[in-house]
Amino acid sequence: MTRSLLKRSATVAAAVAVLTLALATPASAHVTVNPNTATQGGYAKVTFRVPNETDNTDTTKLEVNLPTTTPFASVSVKPLPGWTAVAEKSTLATPVTVHDRQITEAVSKITWTAAAGSAIKPGQFQEFDVSLGPLPEVNQVVFKALQTYSDGTIVRWIDEPTTDGSELEHPAPVLTVTPATETAAPIVTTAAATSESGNGTPYGIAGIVLGLAALVLGLLAYRRSGSPAAPTAPAAAAAPAKESVSAS
Repeated sequence: MTRSLLKRSATVAAAVAVLTLALATPASAHVTVNPNTATQGGYAKVTFRVPNETDNTDTTKLEVNLPTTTPFASVSVKPLPGWTAVAEKSTLATPVTVHDRQITEAVSKITWTAAAGSAIKPGQFQEFDVSLGPLPEVNQVVFKALQTYSDGTIVRWIDEPTTDGSELEHPAPVLTVTPATETAAPIVTTAAATSESGNGTPYGIAGIVLGLAALVLGLLAYRRSGSPAAPTAPAAAAAPAKESVSAS
């Protein structure tokens, strides 16, 4: 009786584990873009991370579609050993101006194809790097991706985010784009900046006045020392003369 109960418990536990794994796999193992945030107007290096979700087939190809309504003027693909990358351009329905240059066509799709022995095997993942920009002034960029397996199966990661935030079966990679923040002005700590402040101005004026006064006294002393010698007088009479010069 006990042995039978243990057997049933083990069976139920195994079934729960398999069901949990099956439900969790689509939500966690999908094509993503990393990092998932960037700044408007700038350039960014993004990485498309592709896991293999199957048990017995390989991922042999990845297609990533770039938006043409908000195109990227510059797109560069980093070489990946064992994979061939092809960037396809499309003519824009409406030309756009980027950095005072009119753009009439832009890269609309990048396709990576694995050579023999380089496919993504079960339990593995691969990363594909792209440099692109300038980033458009939008809240997000959606990259619809297609993942092809060796048996011909194609998984379409093309579901766009919903307004209610509900979970998607095949979510597309999404890059959140944030506005550029203004650079804060550096704090000036020079002497000139201090003299312009309310606390530094009185001291600066006082220093100038004292400097001028010292200059005037120095000139008077120089002129007095260079004048003809006065007649010899008793020491007692000479002292008042010095005091009168000081007072002037």
